[in-house]
Amino acid sequence: MKIGIIKETQKGEKRVSISPKIAKQLIEEGFEILVVKDAGESSQYKNSEYKDIGATIESRGVVFKEADVLVKINPFDEEELKLIDKHHILMSQLFHKSNPELIKEIASKGATAFSMDAMPRISRAQDMDVLSSQNNLAGYKAVIKGAYEMTKIFPLMMTAAGTITPSRVLVYGVGVAGLQAIATAKRLGAVVEATDIRMETKEQTESLGAKFISVDNEGEESEGGYAKEASEDYKKRQQEAVNESLFKADLVITTAMVPGRRSPVLITAEQVSQMKNGAVIIDLAAAQGGNCELSKMNKNVISNGVKIIGSTISPESVSTNASDLFAKNMYNFIIHLTEDNKFKWDLEEEITDTTLIVKDGEIRQNGKTK
Repeated sequence: MKIGIIKETQKGEKRVSISPKIAKQLIEEGFEILVVKDAGESSQYKNSEYKDIGATIESRGVVFKEADVLVKINPFDEEELKLIDKHHILMSQLFHKSNPELIKEIASKGATAFSMDAMPRISRAQDMDVLSSQNNLAGYKAVIKGAYEMTKIFPLMMTAAGTITPSRVLVYGVGVAGLQAIATAKRLGAVVEATDIRMETKEQTESLGAKFISVDNEGEESEGGYAKEASEDYKKRQQEAVNESLFKADLVITTAMVPGRRSPVLITAEQVSQMKNGAVIIDLAAAQGGNCELSKMNKNVISNGVKIIGSTISPESVSTNASDLFAKNMYNFIIHLTEDNKFKWDLEEEITDTTLIVKDGEIRQNGKTK
C-alpha cells in the first residue's frame, strides 16, 4: 500500500501530517511512503530526511496519481479535489459536519474518506485523537502568546522598589486546551480561575491549583466527552457568575467549541467594555466564529483598551512538535485500520465506523450509508 504525504496549502499552516520518524515506522511495517516535495519544510523536516529513511520525494501530481492513501492535516481544497478519483482513500480533518459540500464532492469522485476530527472520545482511541494532541499545544501556546501581548508579568515579584502582584488569568472551557492553559499559567506564577459547563471538570481544575467558577448547570449535558451547546439561560447565569473574575482578569483564554457548530459566544461586547484597560483575550475558537463577540479570525481587535486576538494559534506556531504528535496519531490510526498492509473495513468497530465518512463514493451517517 502506498501512502502519500501531501503538502499543506492552507494559509499560515506550517505542519506536515507525517514526520520522517513516523514515516520510517510505517515503512518498517511494509508501507511505501511517497512525499510531496518540501511537504515538511515548514516543520523543519528536509526532503533529505525523508529520503534517508526510505521514502520517495515526488511532485504533487505524481503523489496523487500513485498513492492509494492520501494523508494531510486540513480539508482537501478545490485544486486537490481535481486530482482525486475512486481509487483514493483520504485521511485528514474534514470537519464533515460543517463542510457538507466538501463531503459531497469527495463522494462524487467515488473516493473513500476518513475524518480525523470525528475520532470518538473513548480510551481505545486516545492515541489516535488528533484534536487532543493539537489542542494540548494550543493551550500552552495561548498562554505564551498572551504573556507576549500583555504589559504585565505573570508571577508575584518582591523587589526593592516594591511588590509586583501576580497577573490574573481566566480560562473558559476546561478541555484539553483549557487544562494545558491552566497548567502553563500556574507554572508562570499567575492566579488562575476557570469555568466550564461540565461539572466533572471542577476536580481537574482544582488539581492544577486553579479556582473553578461554579455555575448551576441543571439540565445541561455533555456528549461523547465534548460539551454540548448551552441553553440561553445557562449562558446568562454563566455571565453573571464569571463577570467579577472577567472584569479583574489580565488575560482571558477561551477554548469552548461545539463539534460541527458555531462556537458559543461567552463574552459579549458589553462585557468587554467593562474589562480592565490593557487586558488581553486569546480566543482559540475564532475559526468557528469565536467565543468573544468581537473576535475576528487571524486579527487583533482593540476595543476599549482590551486586545482581542482571534486565532487557532497553537499547532501552526509550534509546527515541529505539532507535526510529530499528529504523525503519531496517524500511525496508530493506520495500524488500527489495517492488517498485512490492507484495510480490514470492519464497519462494526466503533473507531472505523465513526471516522469513515465516505465509503466508495457513498456518504455514511451513524454507521450506515445515507
